[in-house]
Amino acid sequence: MKYIAAYLLLASAGNASPSAADVTKVLESVGIEVDAEKLSKLISEVEGKSVEELIAEGNEKLSSVPTGGAVAASSGAAAAGGADEVAAEEEKEEAKEESDDDMGFGLFD
Repeated sequence: MKYIAAYLLLASAGNASPSAADVTKVLESVGIEVDAEKLSKLISEVEGKSVEELIAEGNEKLSSVPTGGAVAASSGAAAAGGADEVAAEEEKEEAKEESDDDMGFGLFD
């Protein structure tokens, strides 16, 4: 992710096609060691593409990823039951915390 961030930083600064040396310079300036193999793979993957094209490709890929909403809709009853269990568990913890607060000593004991 740090390689992509550096690449995008360079692109947003006006370098339309950052090289491996450019990315290395940015990362090393903040004390990050560069894995040449990972960086060369990134550069080869993005070679000849603009940042706008890369973002559009990424958005297309993300649109095909299922989200939690689809799962919850298909199992609505199970999700609601799970929420009830969580709420009950939280109430038990709160009651325990309240009882521990006085540590067995009452105000008028």
